[in-house]
Amino acid sequence: MKSFNFLVFTVYVFILFVQPENVFGLPNFWANVNTAKPNIISRNGWQARPANGHELLKVTPTPYVVVHHGGSQQYCYNRNTCSQIVRSYQNYHMSNNGWADIGYNFIIGEDGNVYEGRGWKYVGTHTPGYNANSIGICIIGDFTNRLPNEAALKALNALIGYGVSKGSINHSYHVVAHRQVTSTACPGTKLYEYVKKLPRWTNNPKKSNV
Repeated sequence: MKSFNFLVFTVYVFILFVQPENVFGLPNFWANVNTAKPNIISRNGWQARPANGHELLKVTPTPYVVVHHGGSQQYCYNRNTCSQIVRSYQNYHMSNNGWADIGYNFIIGEDGNVYEGRGWKYVGTHTPGYNANSIGICIIGDFTNRLPNEAALKALNALIGYGVSKGSINHSYHVVAHRQVTSTACPGTKLYEYVKKLPRWTNNPKKSNV
């Protein structure tokens, strides 16, 4: 009987702490401390244009992660299509906006891959007032009416955890959604609801100078 009770207790602890999203409908806390490296596609891997220059982040490890969505109903579930969309983002940011490179530090597809934008070291052009002290992460698609799929959300959590483990994101980091700090609908209503449930979400972010 004692063995049976111990088994029941073990299963309960596993469900409660390892898979809380199945019990409470919340994101998995442990995904945010995961040190496993996500699958990151290099700039060469998605055939990026050369950047016109980069500026080193002023605050490292960065205290903030800013979550975005692409904002258009372009979705992708394989590396080839995701790479095409990431190239279209870069072309728009550089050719239309006149930016030095794609604005985001990283871009995530619903194929579960992470696409390297400006990377861990360089200031992005994604969130005025937070560019110099944050990592900007964009999930490809429009998430006003639905969440990104499980592969994309796992990649988001894994990327943040990996950034912490490698010293690029501060252990005491906070997550914010783009709409919290500027007038925009980004990252979409459904993704914003998800971001607010993340353990390191804050409703009181502090601006940088860039």
